[in-house]
Amino acid sequence: MKKGISVWSFKSQSLAEIFNLAKKAGFEGVEVALDESGEVSLSTSEKELQNVKKKASDCGIMLYSLASGLYWKYWLTADCKAEREKAKDIVKKQLETAHVLGADTILVIPGCVNADFENPEKIVDYETAYLRSLDALNELKSYAEGAGVSIGLENVWNKFLTSPVEMREFIDKIASDYVGSYFDVGNVLFNGYPEHWIRILGKRIKKVHFKDYRKAAGGLHGFTDLLAGDVNYPEVIKALKEAGYDDWVTAEMIPVYNYYAETLIFNTSAAMDKILGRK
Repeated sequence: MKKGISVWSFKSQSLAEIFNLAKKAGFEGVEVALDESGEVSLSTSEKELQNVKKKASDCGIMLYSLASGLYWKYWLTADCKAEREKAKDIVKKQLETAHVLGADTILVIPGCVNADFENPEKIVDYETAYLRSLDALNELKSYAEGAGVSIGLENVWNKFLTSPVEMREFIDKIASDYVGSYFDVGNVLFNGYPEHWIRILGKRIKKVHFKDYRKAAGGLHGFTDLLAGDVNYPEVIKALKEAGYDDWVTAEMIPVYNYYAETLIFNTSAAMDKILGRK
């Protein structure tokens, strides 16, 4: 498996600085993110994206997947039709951007029923959310196939697709080799076991996020440094190998303090080496 890190693991730095630090810390690639502004945004030109790709290449860093935090603001399942259309446009832009950058997967949140930490008053009927998300992804799969870039649906705290069996059946209904799971190890520990999810999702897994979580803490503050929580990483690695997964694993950390930021990157790299059996 190849070792990557999310751009969100870094404090406010330019992409060139992030690529350099990631390489220095021993990472092989960086997962960048599409935003409404910044170096990789909804308005970034192809020429500018090629420049981002060159900066990564010059550092010896691969750009293999593209995330986005915009799906917390724009839901594929929203009651507002204009918002749903905006979310679909973001998926299309994300696919185009990933294609230019040379990334083969984008991370997409399939929609929400509710998100306690983001617009907690916003609630969508579960069955309605399911049908809207399914319709949207059945429409979007042709764009993914045309771009040659996979859509990875992430399991997040969205009160939607909350079991691995449901996620598997949802993906199978879309019936495209270019739509699968972006599996986040830490996100399921609140009410499940990541090794179970991996065995059930199997070949549908396109990419994997590494996080860790302390169950006793509960809530968002339960997320912690790798190997400092309750994720059974030996079982996770065993399950990934059983599933035949040999692609990127991406650390997605939360840099809380400025003075800790660089140390977090190096500590995360060392923890991933231990998890992957490299040291």
